[in-house]
Parts: sequence; structure tokens; C-alpha cells
Amino acid sequence: FASYYGDHMVLQKEPAGAVVWGYGEPGAVVIVAVSGDGGLVLMKKTAQVKEPSGTWTTILDPMDQGGPYMLTARQGSENVTLRDIYFGDVWLCSGQSNMVMTVLQITNASRELAAAAHYPYVRVFAAAPSRSDVELDDLEHIDLPWSIPTAENLGHGNFTYFSAVCWLLGRYLYEALRYPVGLVEVAWGGTPIEAWSSPRALQACGLLEDMRRVKGIQFWAHVFCPFSPALSPSISPHQHFSGPQTPSVLWNAMIHPLLNMTLRGIAWYQGEANAFLHTDQYNCTFPALIADWRRAFHAGSAGQTELLLPFGFVQLSTYRQQSPQNSFARLRWHQTADVGVVPNARMPRTFMAVAMDLCDEHSPYGSIHPQDKQNVAHRLQLGARAVAYGEKNLVFQGPFPTRAVLEVTRALLNITYSQQLVWHRRDMPAFEVCCSSPVSLCRWLPAPMVAVGSHMVTLALGGCGTLVLALRYAWAEWPCEYQSCALYNTQGLPAPPFL
Repeated sequence: FASYYGDHMVLQKEPAGAVVWGYGEPGAVVIVAVSGDGGLVLMKKTAQVKEPSGTWTTILDPMDQGGPYMLTARQGSENVTLRDIYFGDVWLCSGQSNMVMTVLQITNASRELAAAAHYPYVRVFAAAPSRSDVELDDLEHIDLPWSIPTAENLGHGNFTYFSAVCWLLGRYLYEALRYPVGLVEVAWGGTPIEAWSSPRALQACGLLEDMRRVKGIQFWAHVFCPFSPALSPSISPHQHFSGPQTPSVLWNAMIHPLLNMTLRGIAWYQGEANAFLHTDQYNCTFPALIADWRRAFHAGSAGQTELLLPFGFVQLSTYRQQSPQNSFARLRWHQTADVGVVPNARMPRTFMAVAMDLCDEHSPYGSIHPQDKQNVAHRLQLGARAVAYGEKNLVFQGPFPTRAVLEVTRALLNITYSQQLVWHRRDMPAFEVCCSSPVSLCRWLPAPMVAVGSHMVTLALGGCGTLVLALRYAWAEWPCEYQSCALYNTQGLPAPPFL
């Protein structure tokens, strides 16, 4: 079998068929069998080993959720048997260091690690960081083979394995679904989206040639490892925070080898690196990556992974308080393809966890790495349940404006929102208006909230008078305090930023 098959794994359940693949003697026939716990053979498949690659592939019949099963592949007198196999939903988790943070590093870590033993049907797998200049057919290294969760393999170390966001997302989904969930972590800290993108995706955004050689790798280590005395002296910024910047090297080594897998969905936590690199191209590179990964997984699994594979992501949290920079704000906006909310026409079947109110100034791993990953995963799983699983009447995102009406005589602007509003911070300068032209050179002025109704916010335009050319909300690197933005809905989900 390919190196990432093993005991305890989860394969994708019906209505899709799980793809199984491996290696053999060219020209030989491989017999694949699925057996029940008592040894009764439930399914047999045959596959011929291709020449000259020496690989074989077969698609299992769709299986209902459950287990345990045995999976056997036999070629002549040789056979490999994998045990304790379950069928459920398989989710891929990818991104940079906030996805890599382990359960050991998050809020209430000891309690979360102790709880791992209560979830034996949420299985975990982690690929090791690896790069390649050419597309690989198999992973070069594995950090964690398919495993039943334990405190050790969920908290192996700092920025190693297993991903806290991925684990909590899977655990919350299991609590909602009540059937097995398989989690595949493929992430590397300090990496831009260009490294995870195929040449096709980069070419679609005109970045392929521009990214042939990215300079300033020494700068990255400094930016993404703001040291704290709480950090162990053994932690190196180069080791944990400076991943490869070269285009497509992570696509080649860490995504391409997995394309045969049948998946249920993808979770993505990345973008901090692109707040400093090609920030204003992210409104192309991110939708292009989503579309390209979807096409590639669909083709690689012979159509078993659905073409519009559900894709969830975390909108950027925070980095530096009172920073005059707006690169984080721009990147948050570009994460939605400049629409503000998802799903949208450019990003269908996607869902987003807003995280700008989960800031953590005193995180021992630097403020760019907030420790509250529970709320991140909670918001992600709400989106997954609504978008991927079609759960009706589930509110999974905060309120967003639907219209704005100017009261000229009173110099007020009334903004109508899509949901009932809860006003958390009356003193927060959340809204700003632009009243100069061109907008690209705008001098933004505060627009205080003078009233908040059930669905409407009224802003005082102040020095802008009646000439309002643009409006923005929460447009800052650190726009909220912890769990305290200006506006939420009644479910406690923050209103996302907009321009």
C-alpha cells in the first residue's frame, strides 16, 4: 500500500467509494478484500499493476459508516493486511503555523489532551513537512501514521503534531455526526499560498514567473517568530516558522501525493505569510487554489471526491496592536475574494470562521499565534455542518450589511444588517468613512455609532458631511479585543470586516 495506509485509518464512506492504491510487480494482479470483524469477506476487487510505474488503484464499493473492518491486498503469495479500519468522513487540514499548533499549545491544553481518550473514532494522520521541485506520487515522510488519538500524539510538541484546529474540528463534527471521522494534517508554518499552489493555479493569477525566486527568507524568520521568554531555548525561528517560499514545492510534495484520496472536505488556515507577500493578489490566488485543488482531487479519485468539495477556512486573527499597517485587513478582505462573506459566486460551497476577535496579546508563541483554537474550530464546524452537510436553519456566520441609506439633512448613515445585532463595544471606532477622491488615496475618518437597533446601525458622519464615497468596518490589524468586537449576532458570531 501507499505509505499512508495503515491500521486504524478511516476511509470515506458512502455515497462515494474509497480509493485504495499501492505498489506491486508490474503486470501482476492484486486482489483487494474487505472483511468484517469475524473474517467474512464483504467485498473483493482486482487491480492490475501498471507498467512502468508499478502502481495499482481500485475503488471500493460505497460502504456505510462503521467498522471495524480488515483490508487485505494480495499479490501471489504476498499479502498486506490492515486492521481496525472504519468508514466515515475524511477531512484534509492544511495551511501554515496556526494550523500546525498542537493541542499542547492551546488554551486548556491539559484538559483537551485528557479528553482525547473519549474519541477513539476520530482518527488522526500527519504528513511530515516536505518540499519538492517536481510532483511526487507518494509522501516522502510521515510524522504520525493513522492513529487512535492519545495525549501524546495530539500534543507531541510545539508546532509538530497533531493540529489543534484540525483535531477540534474533527471532534466537534464527530459529536454532531456520531460516526467516524478521519483527519489528515498536511501543513507547514511560515508558508505562503504560492508554495501550496500548483503551477496551473499560479498561472491563472499571472504569478508563475514572478514567483520563480522569492527573496527575503531571513526576513520571514524575524516576522513570524516574535520571541518570548516563555519559549524554549531549543525552539528556532528557522525550524518552526520559516517554511519554503518557492512556488508549488508544497503542492508537489505534500498535496499531489494525496490526490487519490476520497475526501469529504478541506479545512485551511493560512494567510499570515501573504500579509507580507503578494497581499493584493490573494483575491485571485486563494479562489484559484480552491478551484484547482477541487479539480485535482476529483480527477485523482476518479470522480469519487465531489467536484465542489466543501472548503472551509479561517479568516486571519490579529498580529500587532495599534499597528498603522492594513495588510492584515486587506488580506482578510481578499480571503473572501473581495465580497466579504462566503459562500459567494467566486467561492461556492465555502465557509469561513471569523477570528479577528480571538486575539491573544500574551500568547507565549507570539501574538500572531492566539491560543484560543476552540472558538476557531467551533465556528469552522458550524460552517461545515451548514455548507458541507446541509444542516438547515443553522446560523454559521455573523451579520453582514445589506444596504446603506444616507440621511442628508442629519448627516447620518443608516446601515441595515442581515441578522439581529448585538452591540458589544460602544466606544470602539469600528466604522470609518472616506469622503475624498480618489478612494485609493482616501483619508479615512471615524464614523461613530450613535444608535444600534435590532438590524440597523446609525453612524454620525462628522467631518465627512454628506459626501460619502466609501465605508469600511473593522479595517485594522487588531480591530477587536478578545471576544469583544463592535457587532455580533445573537449566536455570538462576530460581524466580518468589510470595505
